Amino acid sequence: MAHLFLMRHGMSEWNKLGLWTGWTDVDLAPEGRNEARAAAKFFKDVAIQSVHTSTLKRAQQTFAEIQKELSWHDLEPCVSPALNERNYGVYTGLVKEEVRKKVGEEEYKKIRRGFSHPIPEGESLATVFERISCYFEDHVRPELRHGKNVLIVAHGNSLRALVKYLENIDDESIVDVHIETGEVYRYEFDSRGLLVGKQILKNAA
Repeated sequence: MAHLFLMRHGMSEWNKLGLWTGWTDVDLAPEGRNEARAAAKFFKDVAIQSVHTSTLKRAQQTFAEIQKELSWHDLEPCVSPALNERNYGVYTGLVKEEVRKKVGEEEYKKIRRGFSHPIPEGESLATVFERISCYFEDHVRPELRHGKNVLIVAHGNSLRALVKYLENIDDESIVDVHIETGEVYRYEFDSRGLLVGKQILKNAA
């Protein structure tokens, strides 16, 4: 049996401001560092053998806090843009609540949570789904088949896309999936690399 942990980075400085961040490379807020350290308890009793992060600072800083907390000195993460957050295009840097008021609740939900809804100069979640599912099959599932316990530290939308892939969630239902900052999903895989169990670990930091 192998375990896969999916963790959304801690709260960033732009999360605090309610801004659409996307590919903008912002730092963790102090609250986000606290969330990362608090989440370390979820990994204390599991021998993590492989770590994957995005190229963005908020994901790498989250792992760095966990690494310090658990003295994982020998663990170096594999870093890939395939795990990066969704590119929010023209909405990047805008205040989410102001966009909601401008476009209305229905359109806002499509922009923020929809699967195939286009984003001018940005990515749909469907595009993120393609890049992260390919990365998972090429780099992560082989590790799980070999019995390795894997941690992926990434972003709300890149992880939503991966959760959709792993759980075969339909395009309409993925709208209702939301992963909080500092939240962890724990999956169990059998020796064939097939999903057999799931647990959501809430961070109380």
